[in-house]
Amino acid sequence: MTEATQTESPTATQAAAGWIGRVSLVRTADRAAGVPRAIDLLGENTVQGKDIFLKPNYNSADPTPGSTHIDVLRALVLKLRQMGAGHITLGERSGMGDTRKVLQQRGVLDLADELDFDTVVFDELAAEDWLRCDSPGSHWKQGFYLPRLVLESPALVQTCCLKTHRYGGHFTLSLKNSVGLAARRLTARSHNFMDELHTSSHQRRMIAEINAAYSPALVVLDGVEAFTNGGPDRGRTVRPEVMLASRDRVALDAVGVAILRLFGTTPEVSNGPVFQQEQIARAVELGLGVDSAEKIELVVEDEAGEDFAAEVQKVLLAG
Repeated sequence: MTEATQTESPTATQAAAGWIGRVSLVRTADRAAGVPRAIDLLGENTVQGKDIFLKPNYNSADPTPGSTHIDVLRALVLKLRQMGAGHITLGERSGMGDTRKVLQQRGVLDLADELDFDTVVFDELAAEDWLRCDSPGSHWKQGFYLPRLVLESPALVQTCCLKTHRYGGHFTLSLKNSVGLAARRLTARSHNFMDELHTSSHQRRMIAEINAAYSPALVVLDGVEAFTNGGPDRGRTVRPEVMLASRDRVALDAVGVAILRLFGTTPEVSNGPVFQQEQIARAVELGLGVDSAEKIELVVEDEAGEDFAAEVQKVLLAG
């Protein structure tokens, strides 16, 4: 297990040159303790002195893993502050419910008042608050739009859940969580980008393409509980009891898929090598992270983590 630390986000050049995707793995049922432990294991501080845009997973108001657990959100905000981060702004667009009501029901707005961070409901932004984005070889017919405040943020931090996706995404981890950054419509009568996404045969490639518009400073994945089928709102629940952190979305999602496979998941998520999953394969094409399972380094803190990581690595490396 190497102690080398990456100092900047992966680029296409770095991925081709042998970038190592470090993913910290903590075995725990305690989310409040697991979040800072997973971040500390990475051994780097990419947020000090920077204002933060924070993207959680509140696609719906369903309990975790249908949405971000309030203990994860609290622990993450407190840890970012401890690391010297500046002002924190949380933003979201729910796909299965009214976003403001979802944030209220899940306790996010109350927590924002308590911990003094801002919240932005993307549905309430004006058309001029969005910027058009695209990626090489994009499958989006009219590109896609992300909020200006996201693209101009000094550091973006994301927290996601561990689950499958029954509406065509196959799984929803860090890459899929970025869909909540994208506009559904710019105006009431304009093109519906989410209808386009969910009816396209290229849906999983389009998910990856949203991620080409930004690079995260940090991603934390809550795998204390997971959906191994169904999702994103409800499904068969298991308890992997793991917290992950990384700056490499490809490596993180590959590890997440491997964990889903360990607990028995859908045929779509189970079939073929992990890196042939369409979300991951397209992200690799775009140079968003590591290009093979061999370039993933799992960083653990104890024997329990070591044993679990060994099982995950077997799945990652299987043909």
